[in-house]
Amino acid sequence: MSRALEKASSGLAKASARKTSEGKASEVEDLIAPAVEAMGYDIVRVMLSGGDRLRLQIMAERSSDGSMNVDDCAEVSRAVAAILDVEDPIDSAYALEVSSPGLDRPLTRLADFERFAGFEAKVELQHAVDGQRRFRGRLLGLRGEDILLAGEEGELALPFADLHKAKLVITDDLIAASRPAGPDQD
Repeated sequence: MSRALEKASSGLAKASARKTSEGKASEVEDLIAPAVEAMGYDIVRVMLSGGDRLRLQIMAERSSDGSMNVDDCAEVSRAVAAILDVEDPIDSAYALEVSSPGLDRPLTRLADFERFAGFEAKVELQHAVDGQRRFRGRLLGLRGEDILLAGEEGELALPFADLHKAKLVITDDLIAASRPAGPDQD
């Protein structure tokens, strides 16, 4: 693993501030989080979407290193399905999907903005700051509970409490950081 990605993975400590789900998905997250966390995974996002056929999407990653492979997805899926079969929090039929957050992952926890400092991100707020709701720039980390972003406008401090959604942008730097370190790499 490259040093940049190791640095990104080192900030996996739990933060109390998170925006991983809302509405019915938040109820589902409350039900499954203790079991998922006891298995050694962190929930990145829980989302319920769709019209006639609902889809319950759960993004998760290993607490230890941020990875998530197919076997991990299957393990989490089996555990979550068992809990949801018993608790039955969703009134209609739905498809359960468990996945990794992916390279252009959503940033849903306050700690994510520190963990991925140095990488480019898109951030959207619920309310405008100086007439603007959408921002794009390089993450600089945090100042208290404000997201620091270096954008075209200069350095910005965006309130995490007002976050609507955020995600990493796929760039050459992010791709390079995600590659496993080879014998010639640090």
